[in-house]
Amino acid sequence: MDFTGTHLLIDLFGCHGLDDIEVVEATLRETVAAAGATLLELRLHGFGKGQGVTGVAMLAESHISIHTWPEKDYAAADIFLCGRRHDLDAALKALASGLTAERYTEQRLQRGYGVEVPVG
Repeated sequence: MDFTGTHLLIDLFGCHGLDDIEVVEATLRETVAAAGATLLELRLHGFGKGQGVTGVAMLAESHISIHTWPEKDYAAADIFLCGRRHDLDAALKALASGLTAERYTEQRLQRGYGVEVPVG
């Protein structure tokens, strides 16, 4: 397979500050920095007091996105970084720490041209 990158899918539970656009923005910026990625643009939208935030960090190397549900203390995020030089573990730690997650689950997918797809 020609390696393109790793796509990390994250579910974060027991989080705080999920309706605070400034908290989410700071967390995304820290996550980008921890990964060693290059931020091109950061776009966020808050849905109002007590409601969630959605956002995406557009990167030279791909993207990081997040969607929050403060009423459930839950956030869903994904980090897709092309190349092998990035620190996904540090990025995950920064994301979980910034949202004060009590726990999280992760799935890592290798992406790229030539990835074998099961038939069927």
